[in-house]
Formats: sequence, structure tokens, C-alpha cells
Amino acid sequence: MRLKIPTNFRIVRLPCTGKLDLIHVLRSFEKGADGVFAVGCMEGDCHFNQGNFRARKRIEQAAQLLDKVGVGGERVRMYNLSSGEGPLFAQYATEMVELIKKLGPNPIKQMKQKKTDAAAA
Repeated sequence: MRLKIPTNFRIVRLPCTGKLDLIHVLRSFEKGADGVFAVGCMEGDCHFNQGNFRARKRIEQAAQLLDKVGVGGERVRMYNLSSGEGPLFAQYATEMVELIKKLGPNPIKQMKQKKTDAAAA
């Protein structure tokens, strides 16, 4: 089954969402991502015991930090899905892209562009 996910959407695979570190999420924004969402297994169903709970905590920390620096915590989300919920994954991906379109580009990316334009002028 082929799922339709937005073309401007990039998937980064990890063995477990518990391996997702706060610095990876923040660095994504530094490098120009407009939004990040993590998808882990169902809560209580993690093969690595507590990985999805650690990931949720890190996503919440990222949201708080992004709010503090003016990027916007709503640009990061965490979802829990089972492997059989591909259509729901595609739906969440589409919803996330629509949310990001409403929010506009990543402010960090815009600031970097302004600096580049000023230096070129």
C-alpha cells in the first residue's frame, strides 16, 4: 500500500524514539526545518521499555525551549502509533504540514536569510 504523504516531508528513522535527543530536535530547527514531529510506538508498548515516554518528555522540553526563543513550541509534536496505522501516519503528516504552512517559515531560517542578504549587499 502506497501512502500519500506531503513531498516536503522528510522521514528520519531511529531504532526507538527513546534515541531521539533534545539536541537533534533543536538542531533540526537550526538547520532550517519548519517543524518536527516524532512518531513512537503506543505508550506502554515500547520494545525498549520506556523509550516513547522519554521521547515525549524531550519533545515537551523542545516545545518549551522553542517558545522561549520565539520559534514556537507548536512546531514540534509527538504521536504514538502502531505499525499498522500507516494511513493515520499519513494523515498526521498532512495535518502537520498544514499547521506549519499556517505558522509560516521557521523564524531562525528567516533570520539567517536576512543576515545573508545583508552581507551580500
